Amino acid sequence: MTFTYRLPAGFRDEVKAGARVQVPFGKTTHTGYVVALQDELDPALGIEESAVKDVTELLDEEPMLTAEILKLTQWTADYYASSWGEILKASLPAGINASSERILTITEAGRDELQSNPGQPSTRIQILRRLAENGETSQRDIEKEFSAKPAARTIRELINKEFVSTYRRTVTSKVKPKLRKAVRLLPNGADGQKPLNPAQNKIIDSITANGGEMLFTELLKKADVGASAIGTLSKRGLIEVFVQEIFRDPLLNAALPEIDQLTLNSEQSFALGEIENSLDTGKFKAFLLHGITGSGKTEVYIRAMRTALDQGKSALMLVPEIALTPIFSRRLRVIFGNEVAILHSNLSPGERFDEWRRIRSGHARIVIGTRSAVFAPLQDLGLVIVDEEHDSSYRQNEAPFYSARDVAVMRANFADAVIVLGSATPALESFQNAQGGKYRYLQLQHRIGNRPLAKAELIDMRDVFRQAGKDVTLSPQLMTAIEETHSKGEQSIILLNRRGFSQFVLCRTCGESLRCKNCDITLTFHRRDSRLVCHYCSHNVPVPHSCPFCKSEFLYFIGEGTEQLEVILEKKFPNLRIARIDRDTMARRGEMTKTLIGFDHGEIDMLVGTQMLAKGHDFHNVTLVGVISVDIGLGLPDFRSAERTFQLLTQVAGRAGRGNLQGRVLIQTYYPEHYALRHAVKQDFEGFFAEEIRYRQRLNYPPFVVLASILIKHADYNNALKSAEILKDCLDKANKDKACRILGVAPASLSRLKSQHRLQILIKSVSRRKMRETLDTALAEAEAAGCDMRIVHVEVDPVNLM
Repeated sequence: MTFTYRLPAGFRDEVKAGARVQVPFGKTTHTGYVVALQDELDPALGIEESAVKDVTELLDEEPMLTAEILKLTQWTADYYASSWGEILKASLPAGINASSERILTITEAGRDELQSNPGQPSTRIQILRRLAENGETSQRDIEKEFSAKPAARTIRELINKEFVSTYRRTVTSKVKPKLRKAVRLLPNGADGQKPLNPAQNKIIDSITANGGEMLFTELLKKADVGASAIGTLSKRGLIEVFVQEIFRDPLLNAALPEIDQLTLNSEQSFALGEIENSLDTGKFKAFLLHGITGSGKTEVYIRAMRTALDQGKSALMLVPEIALTPIFSRRLRVIFGNEVAILHSNLSPGERFDEWRRIRSGHARIVIGTRSAVFAPLQDLGLVIVDEEHDSSYRQNEAPFYSARDVAVMRANFADAVIVLGSATPALESFQNAQGGKYRYLQLQHRIGNRPLAKAELIDMRDVFRQAGKDVTLSPQLMTAIEETHSKGEQSIILLNRRGFSQFVLCRTCGESLRCKNCDITLTFHRRDSRLVCHYCSHNVPVPHSCPFCKSEFLYFIGEGTEQLEVILEKKFPNLRIARIDRDTMARRGEMTKTLIGFDHGEIDMLVGTQMLAKGHDFHNVTLVGVISVDIGLGLPDFRSAERTFQLLTQVAGRAGRGNLQGRVLIQTYYPEHYALRHAVKQDFEGFFAEEIRYRQRLNYPPFVVLASILIKHADYNNALKSAEILKDCLDKANKDKACRILGVAPASLSRLKSQHRLQILIKSVSRRKMRETLDTALAEAEAAGCDMRIVHVEVDPVNLM
């Protein structure tokens, strides 16, 4: 939804589309984005000119948003039924938007009230005294001091009684350019003055050795002098002290790798040639690069980027996980120098802001980043690469909803650029598009140097259970393989896609499990912190000594997570250097980069972790991959569960044997007959696709239908149900020609999260246009009928129905 404002004469000629402005909105002030400019009020809007409010402040002399990004974000909002404003906000670096805060001032009536009750200890009098002593104060500071809810209530009373007046003040953005004092030699310094003393000579020599310019603090340290000596030289006109902007470089102190020159094989050369031919045309073209793990897709990407740069164009590369950026971004920096910029959420706000400005100014022409980097303001875009295009991480799973992969395709289309979707396990929708001719299909069927694929085996844990007489975490086959691998000085990766120590805690007396108070989910035991944690809302409690329901002391900790697996492996193999990679251990900034590079350099023998380990890593000394409890994913109530399991197994299997050594993959399962596992062992994508696509067609799931999921979420179940039933009724009425199949209202698979009940409606249709018409009509009618649209969340093309 867009809103109309009047531009004051003072900056009417300065405002451009894409600039940010401060505007009044209700009783507050917000940052708005100028998306269009008109000379006159459009009569079709039906707005009285007297009702139009003025823009209060222009925040950008030069627009932050380019015309291309405005067009792309508008398409994204329309396609995904999301808020355009939220998409625009997501396209800019976090912390860049200005906000406003409420400022409180005591009035004369308030001072009189304070004098009449000088010793009264009430919150009302204390707040008045605080305002009288300190003058203007933000409401946020008052709420911090006096507790938010009571303070807010008291402030409302004081305003109503006119003891306090208010206005709103603009707060500047949280991130700003980094400025530092610097020193430089002046070319025409004063002559004929008295000779320099030793300290002054050291200053001149240090600056000269540094190229004629250096930071003030570095000069003090290097020359070992005081600031007064620098000030004296400045007064004599020999040097100049000035303020310099310092760009925060995420790779400033990074150790850069040595890059070997590789010769492309015939498959790589053919794929690169096809991409380069399309780059030469300057027209939109989409490719699906389907290459088995270790087939050299990355080398094709890099050479295609070089071609784009040589043509004066820019390139964008998306990766699904932050974990994939450290090693690859260093490789790109070696090849392309400072033309590479990095965008992901693990950067500091300042680093992200500076990288974004380098892109916006054209100083960086190659961008590598995660999901939100699809909106990077690159100029003259020629090439877009989406690595591991199948990965669900490209989907934004909270408002505003969008798929970065699909947005990337449209961005390339708008820019007349080439897009390459790469994967060893393409999404079924992408492979179907390639089969139908929508994407040009390129295939890499052999590993670099004709290295063999890792040999994969399924270990039937039912047999292991019968032999051991109990559940075991590590099968004898996997234990033996670990010993053999490390006896040869080789490395291993063990995958368990579940973090924590134990999956849940069960009372063996009454049978109750310990559950989150906010969510319909069991709490996970984390031994390091000795707490039970909800992985959805982060609610956590100490581990009880007895059952909270029946007071029994017989608590049973069931299931293993990566934390327990690490402990088991350390006990079994005390001589191995083992590191764990999951969200718990990698929370500290830079920790993941340090661990991955340490493993790559051979400082770590074994990595244990979740699916973060499965994607895109290239470790040449890894010859063994073990997969624990693979059945976790197969049991999820989602039509994509088999596809995700096949992709995860194929990807993690591809981490083994990427050097000159034969790799081996051992997969533990209680369900070895499942078709996803059978085909994953053979890394047979075509065989899996043939079975899975039949299942999708029989049950009317994508890619044969388009799908929309509507979640209605509220803390009160009856409120959620009321709005859900109104919306369902409106959907049924809007679906006049029965072009859509409407399922629900029903509880979502996770029926309560973060203290909110969740009800779900699914819409299926073979026609995207019909589905959107039905959905848009129903949403408008439901709002008029009393449905609370604030609790309705529409997701088009969802990848997760949980």
